[in-house]
Amino acid sequence: MHLMKDLYINDLKTGQEVVSYFIVKNSTIKVGSNKKAYLDLLLGDCTGEISAKKWDIADEEIPGLERIKEGTVIKVKAVVTEWNGMKQLKVTRIRLTGAEDNLDMTDYIKAAPEKPEDMYDYIYGRADAFEDEELRTLCTGILKNSKEKLMYYPAASKNHHAEMAGLLYHIKRMLLMAENVCKVYTNLKKELLMAGVIIHDFQKLTEIESNEMGVSPGYSFEGKMLGHLVLGVRELEKLAQEQGMSREKAVLLEHMLISHHYEPEFGSPKKPLFPEAEMLHYLDMIDAKMYDMEEAVAGTEPGQFSERIWTLDNRTVYRMEE
Repeated sequence: MHLMKDLYINDLKTGQEVVSYFIVKNSTIKVGSNKKAYLDLLLGDCTGEISAKKWDIADEEIPGLERIKEGTVIKVKAVVTEWNGMKQLKVTRIRLTGAEDNLDMTDYIKAAPEKPEDMYDYIYGRADAFEDEELRTLCTGILKNSKEKLMYYPAASKNHHAEMAGLLYHIKRMLLMAENVCKVYTNLKKELLMAGVIIHDFQKLTEIESNEMGVSPGYSFEGKMLGHLVLGVRELEKLAQEQGMSREKAVLLEHMLISHHYEPEFGSPKKPLFPEAEMLHYLDMIDAKMYDMEEAVAGTEPGQFSERIWTLDNRTVYRMEE
């Protein structure tokens, strides 16, 4: 029999005393302005994430705390506080778990609501049905080569779709929107837009580090130095040359990839310069924002406002009474 989790992140209230288990998504020992070391944690479970701090740790505590790594489950005693409008845990006690805790990992892993195999099959099926042979070859090739990682990879280290198989979930929902938006805006080349959706984030598999539970400790060396837009254009250029893709089509796809973040401060050196590229940006934004809205509503009582959501410009989100 597995030990039931005591409290889920979505149920935590400010001022509440907490004794519960959480998975570690990030763990760093830092030095504060008072010159004392503290443990900075990002903790998670199947309902969400929460920042946690263990303040003023003694030198003799550091070796034990350094054993707390991303992907491990810990038990903490803490108080729920609030900082900058967001809940945070002030940890007083902490310990690593072992086999004797007999935990059910499904309590701690946040995962996409659909089976990875089903999402992959849907996406691959759409790519394999392309009439454009060049787009079909490119997209099915990328999907085949990435299948193993796609089964568990998140779409982000944190924020939108930071969950097991989150990247597949993000791509699938964008594909569904792309197919339908082309029924309204009939000038759009549907297969080009759908190909852009499939490949727009594929180098997140290089940019982000992740274990097989979809828990990411952060970004790879290449991810920090180049980012998935540059990594994607570099890889796409190579793949297009290998398959003999027409130059115009290759450049159009590269432009879609490098412009989909839209603004220089978000990594795009160029804004979209043709309709399919413009639409790709908005499909990406819609899915990211709706994901954040859904998460905010899920963690809020009916008739109440959520805490401030940084990715939604620090807005609070209202949950309607049911």
